[in-house]
Amino acid sequence: MTSPDERDHYAIVVRRVEQSRGGSHFIHDVLRKGDQVELSAPASLFPIASLARKHILIGGGIGITPFLSYLPVLRARGTAFELHQFCAEGDVEAFRGLLGADDPRVHVHGSREHSSIELMLADQPLGTHVYTCGPDGLMRAVAETAERYGWPANAVHQESFAGASGGRPFTVHLARSDQTIHVGESQTLLEALEGAGIEAPCLCRGGACGVCLLPVLDGEPEHRDHVLSEQERAEGKIIATCLSRAKTDRLTLDY
Repeated sequence: MTSPDERDHYAIVVRRVEQSRGGSHFIHDVLRKGDQVELSAPASLFPIASLARKHILIGGGIGITPFLSYLPVLRARGTAFELHQFCAEGDVEAFRGLLGADDPRVHVHGSREHSSIELMLADQPLGTHVYTCGPDGLMRAVAETAERYGWPANAVHQESFAGASGGRPFTVHLARSDQTIHVGESQTLLEALEGAGIEAPCLCRGGACGVCLLPVLDGEPEHRDHVLSEQERAEGKIIATCLSRAKTDRLTLDY
C-alpha cells in the first residue's frame, strides 16, 4: 500500500488464502512481529500513467489494494481522478472510512446500489486512463465498455488477484539440458520445474512481473499471465511459467 513517494518503509496487504501455495500461509501463520525478511525491489506492471490527463480507478473488494498507494500521490499532486470501489453492502462504511469518502472524487458502491460502468467511462476528457483491479467479471465489464466507447487500448489498465488454476496435464522439454518433465493438472509449470530440481527464474508467482518468462521453441502456450501483449500472445514464442500452461500435449522451452 506504500505510495511511490514513500521510500523509508513498505506497507503491504496479503490476503489469507486457505489453499495457499506458500506466501499467504507463511505470512499469516509463520511470520511474527520482529521477524526479519529479505526482500527484493518491488516490481509492478500496474503503475500510474504519468502523462494521463485524468485517472479513473475502479476496484472490487480486495482489488482496492493497489489504489491505496495511488491515492496519496494523486491527491498530493492535484491530479484529476475518480475512484469507484465496489464492495459488499456490509463493508460500505469501512471502505468509506478507509478511502476518505468525504472526498467528492471517491465513490463507494454497495451491492444493493445500481452502478453503471457506462456512466463512469462516458464523456471523459481525452487522455483519461482507466485502471481496474478486482473480480474477473468486473474487469471484463470495464474492458468491454471501454472498447465499445472507443478507448485506446493503451489507456485501459488491469491487474488481477486471481491465482493459478489447474488444467490438462502436459509435458515440457528443456532443450538445453535435454530434460522432459511432466506437469500435472493441479501444478503450475513453474512448480513442476522446481519439483524436478530446476532453478527457474521467478518473483511474483502471479503473472505480473515478467521475471519467469522463458522462450518457447515448440508447442502452443495457453497464456494466463498479465504481462505479455496481445501480439506476443499470438506469436506464442514466450511463456510465463508461473501461471500459463500448454494447449498442446508438449512444450519445448529454450532453457
